[in-house]
Order: sequence, then structure tokens, then C-alpha cells
Amino acid sequence: MDSTFLLRGLAVGFTVAAAVGPISLLTIRRTVAHGRGYGLASGLGVALADASYGAVAAFGLTAVTSVVGGGRTALALVGGAFRIWLALRTIAARPTEAAATADRPGLLGAVLSIYALTMTNPMTILSFAGIFAGLGLAGRGGVDAALLTLGVFLGSSAWWLALTAIVGRFRARITSRALTWINRVSGAALLAFGVVAILAALGLVAVLARTVGLR
Repeated sequence: MDSTFLLRGLAVGFTVAAAVGPISLLTIRRTVAHGRGYGLASGLGVALADASYGAVAAFGLTAVTSVVGGGRTALALVGGAFRIWLALRTIAARPTEAAATADRPGLLGAVLSIYALTMTNPMTILSFAGIFAGLGLAGRGGVDAALLTLGVFLGSSAWWLALTAIVGRFRARITSRALTWINRVSGAALLAFGVVAILAALGLVAVLARTVGLR
């Protein structure tokens, strides 16, 4: 057993989680709207998904990787549709105490919804597979793979703990008007990511790029 695998997994998990994307925007928005605890629960959902895909890469489960890779189109379509649905809900959300309570499905709901959203992104498993392969960590098996997986979860969790703590600290200073704009901006970003995911899954991104002379 090499304890350094825990530290390596922690570094990878923290780095992957820190990448700004729709999940980060959604977690920030949830923290502002519903509080630090709800935002952290959402972040832990991401950490669980990261650990799940990290385990696939660490243990070298090529069959699972092949299935995920083969189902990239379906996953991208589902994930894109999910993002668009969340975007529309976010944009329409009312920045009031009543709305904050009504729109919140509970801590378990926060974990599961973000976990599902992250797991429907086929790029997550490909990212971990690429990083682990580049670092010579893929397909370790046994205790080393378990330590890598645990490290990924702890590293990802550390990022979400820090992010929600920072956002939560300034939450009380955010006015209803500011929250309205946060909802609109984060919702618009989620909508854009969702549309791009669906277009990419259908192979339309390259077509559009060639049409407008980008490629």
C-alpha cells in the first residue's frame, strides 16, 4: 500500500472540481438562494459523482468505460435536457423567502440531483481516464485504487467546502435584486451549456462552425 495515492487522488479531485462550469454556477446559485448547507450538499453530490467516475478510471474498469463512451450521445442528450430544465427553473425562480423554501427539495434531493447531472456528462469519465492515464494511475486495482478514489472524493469535497463557505459568508449582503440577476445569469449559462451539449451530441456543432466559417 502506497499512501501517496491518497494525496494524488486528492490533488486530482480538487483540480477537476475547481474547473468552472455549469455545476459550479448551479452550486453557487443554490448556496446564495438556500444557504451554505444546501450548497455544500449539492457540492457533495458532485464529489460522489467524481469519486464514482474516478473509481472507474482507478480500477481500470474498461467495460464500464466502453459502455459510457459508447453511450456518449445518449448521456449528452439527457444531460443537456436536464441542464435546460434546471436553467428554466433557475431563471423563473423568485428571490423571496417563500420561493427559497418552496423550490428546495431537501438536502438529499440536492445531492441526488447534482449527482445525476454530473453522471450524465460523459466528459467526466473521459477526463478522469485521461488524467489518470497521463499520471500513470489508471488501472491500479486493489488498495491503491481505493486510496485514489477516496482521495478524489476528499479533494472534490474540499473544493466545494471552501467555495460554499466563501459564498455563504457574503450571502447575507446579497439583495433580492442581486439574487434575481444571479438567477438570470446562472440560468442563462446553464441554458447555453445544455443547448451546446445537445447540439454536440447530434453532431451539429461542427456543422454550424463550418457554416459560419469558424473551421
